[in-house]
Amino acid sequence: MTDERRTEYGDESRHGGESPEASESPKGGESRQGHEGRPEGSTPQERAPGRQLQPEPQPRPEPQSQLQPEPEPEPESQSRTESQSRTEPARRALAVPDLSLVVLVGATGSGKSTFAARHFRTTEVLSSDVCRGLVSDDENDQSASGDAFAVLHFIAAKRLAAGRLTVVDATNVQAEARAQLVRLAREHDVLPVAIVLDVPEQVCAARNAARADRAGLPRRVIQRHQRELRRSLRHLEREGFRKVHLLRGEAEVESAEVVRERRFNDLRHLTGPFDIIGDIHGCRAELETLLGRLGYALVRDALGRPVDATHPEGRTAVFVGDLVDRGPDSPGVLRLVMGMVGAGHALCVAGNHENKLGRYLKGRKVQHTHGLAETIEQLEKEDAAFRAEAGAFIHGLVSHYVLDGGGLVVCHAGLPEKYHGRTSGRVRSFALYGDTTGETDEFGLPVRYPWAEDYRGRAAVVYGHTPTPRANWLNNTLCLDTGCVFGGVMTALRWPERELVDVAAERVWYEPARPLAAEAPGGADGRPLDLDDVAGRRIVETRYMGRLAVKEENAAAALEVMSRFAIDPRLLPYLPPTMAPCATSAEDGYLEHPAEAFAGYRADGVREVVCEEKHMGSRAVVLVCRDEAVAEELSSRAYGTAGTPFGVPKGASGALYTRTGRPFFDDPGTTERILRRVRECAEEAGLWAELDTDWLLLDAELMPWSLKATGLLRRQYAAVGAAAGAAFPGVLGALEAAAARGVEVSPLLARQRDRAADAAAFTEAYRRYCWRVGAAADASRTADDPHAADAPHAPHAPHAADTPHPADARHATTDGLADLEGVRLAPFQILAVRGRSLAGLAHTDQLALIDRLVAAEDAVTARGGAEAGAGADRPGLLATTRRIIVDTDDPSSVAAGTAWWRELTADGGEGMVVKPVRALIRQGDGRLVQPGVKCRGREYLRIVYGPEYTRPENLARLRSRHLGHKRSLALREYALGLEALDRLAEGEPLWRVHEAVFAVLALESEPVDPRL
Repeated sequence: MTDERRTEYGDESRHGGESPEASESPKGGESRQGHEGRPEGSTPQERAPGRQLQPEPQPRPEPQSQLQPEPEPEPESQSRTESQSRTEPARRALAVPDLSLVVLVGATGSGKSTFAARHFRTTEVLSSDVCRGLVSDDENDQSASGDAFAVLHFIAAKRLAAGRLTVVDATNVQAEARAQLVRLAREHDVLPVAIVLDVPEQVCAARNAARADRAGLPRRVIQRHQRELRRSLRHLEREGFRKVHLLRGEAEVESAEVVRERRFNDLRHLTGPFDIIGDIHGCRAELETLLGRLGYALVRDALGRPVDATHPEGRTAVFVGDLVDRGPDSPGVLRLVMGMVGAGHALCVAGNHENKLGRYLKGRKVQHTHGLAETIEQLEKEDAAFRAEAGAFIHGLVSHYVLDGGGLVVCHAGLPEKYHGRTSGRVRSFALYGDTTGETDEFGLPVRYPWAEDYRGRAAVVYGHTPTPRANWLNNTLCLDTGCVFGGVMTALRWPERELVDVAAERVWYEPARPLAAEAPGGADGRPLDLDDVAGRRIVETRYMGRLAVKEENAAAALEVMSRFAIDPRLLPYLPPTMAPCATSAEDGYLEHPAEAFAGYRADGVREVVCEEKHMGSRAVVLVCRDEAVAEELSSRAYGTAGTPFGVPKGASGALYTRTGRPFFDDPGTTERILRRVRECAEEAGLWAELDTDWLLLDAELMPWSLKATGLLRRQYAAVGAAAGAAFPGVLGALEAAAARGVEVSPLLARQRDRAADAAAFTEAYRRYCWRVGAAADASRTADDPHAADAPHAPHAPHAADTPHPADARHATTDGLADLEGVRLAPFQILAVRGRSLAGLAHTDQLALIDRLVAAEDAVTARGGAEAGAGADRPGLLATTRRIIVDTDDPSSVAAGTAWWRELTADGGEGMVVKPVRALIRQGDGRLVQPGVKCRGREYLRIVYGPEYTRPENLARLRSRHLGHKRSLALREYALGLEALDRLAEGEPLWRVHEAVFAVLALESEPVDPRL
């Protein structure tokens, strides 16, 4: 056998059987010729003219140290035959797949280590001598060989699992040693490649004699190696090596050149856009209609038959297989798809029906079942040339393609992540047939293993094979077989848009064995979340801060909150980050001051900032759907279908939750009243149409603070105020009486008066954030003060915290609110809409949209809109966020911003949040700038640090507070929130979105001063 034939022999042989399904698999032990490791250009799909499907040529890899960059693969070069290599001095190319296990075979002294160092990177080569030295400190200690090879095989397994080419540098002249390596390659679904260095005995002996550590090596060792090598040569392919390169003599070894070739299924360099089309099954008319709807123009031959289709925007169609059987015109479908593939306008993977038809066309014995009989009858009407062309086309189909930088995998029956880009019979079998449980259902069909439920891969897997009434995303997988031949629809996925396009079947062409009612693996809901997604120490990849770690103990704390108290995770696509305070102020009497906020952003290179009023409430996230029809539709959909990711429970039109994911109200009716008002205002403002969405995700503040924090107010704040109110009058009275009798108590009396004033200021501070709502707010109205209950800064507003347990002051979540009188919602950012994250929108633009939303409430109220407690004599539900723009380089602008803050806080306001006008700003070194810092008012900080915090000695102590951890936490949570919004907008599966959301909650349990 020539070396050329030896090199190519077995490249397409599969490991093991074809199919786990007895009803459709080939009988007996015949092994189908696969194509997983073939060189590029070896099938019609890679040879097609038109659009370039092959990768651009890359420079040949040169010998490198491990510090040099990895060389790019080189285009394939034709291997020379043995006779050619003997007569021509030109370098000889040895084709090696870029992911393979390369086994060097040769006697000791044949030059394997020198050859490996010349053609492969240092990190790619695993030497038995080096491993022997690792375990025994002596590379020639043969007694350590067992342990040395155990280490070598372990490292090789880890590299192959990680998708790294691996070279084994050992003699490997014994069949037993090679068998272990072939098994290792099969276990990791890569191709084993043998490079044999057949060098004369005298050359090996001379080389060993020149080495001090092997000068005494007996000649018989070399002779034994040579004999074993000779016995091995004719059996290497039979042992399982998919490529064998035989180099005879020193000249051939010196002239050899290793050429890395891309795996045939590796088309990561093709980035689309793609139109992925589900199972066709001979439905040519529906395929033509679908291509037309996708924008393709059909090309017809002289007989009017479609033989190609082109897209004016250069899109590429990708077919998931099962082109034939059951339908009315399988030859017509083949003719069209073969033409598109041949012209470079399409790609196609093999389906199980093509596999069976291909074996029939080769003359193999197959059962004419599952629609094959109809296809055979249709093909008999075609000429022999067409049948031969169809057979060659089917023979050239691969099991799956990895596209778009590795972000998209297309196959027929689905593929777990561990098989992506791999090449083996096991991979091909799974890609064509899927996996089964070994059971059959009541219709006699195999029960398929729901692999998609467990899928957690980064790449989207788009497949067919399993008929389902509608295409549903499940864990970043999508089944496109929507049963067209059974009377359903033919479906295509636009990528990267993730838009579904379908056309209805003209009729039922083939009666299904079971009703077309079963869902794709996992069903509509499946198992979207799993404990393994969040438990233990986690690393979350983000686009803005790279890899962020979540400690195991923090994940456990978050799991407690999420599992016991949080809302349905399908309604929890985002959690807001914590916010860092501005730098500590040196201003007399102040702990926080705007000067530090402006100076900090100026140092970061941010010139324009917006100062937003900090509302006196609780952080709230609002998810609102456009109408009840959308909510009802969402409630029946799986995650991610057509850009609508939320499985909204029946009767709900969204969610309103806290920054830890808990519902604000136990009563769903109260939540719905708020959502209804926001929805109507969005409609009135024209936001639904302008943003092209049917849902909005808003960041907001819900007021009053007492609505959520009544228990905290009673226990922590009202108790202090009540104690001070009970103690200080008596103390002051006694001291004043003593002073009147002439006792010298002036310093003590002055100090106690100051303490009483501080306590009164403390009580007044927290009272500003508490007022009655609902019926209690209505009851509190008087003719003299009709707005007292609604005024955010009214010092005499009734408040729950001053009374122990009045019936009307219970937590709002206990009984809900009959109306929303006194409740205020202040949105300040639209986080995301369908298909888009708006987190990168400038804050001025964000607030302009919010202003329109708030302003629209007057028109809604005037029309007698949703019940929200608003009327002609009272404020509505929605509150405006006041703000001012400051130029940090302009002293007058900075002074104006500071004056605005003083006025805001003097009027009882909490303070302000300072944000860069432009979002997602980075510093010069690439690090994110803080998205916002809070600058709280002097009186508000009494609530945080205590009544007497303004005393000079206390301020001096508090100024040593450490902000580094808080700032780091704020940035990490911000990056995770952005990642969640991006994944949400891109239609990624729930577990991927929730991974980032859960991480935000986990970071909240990190130990940090809660007062910051």
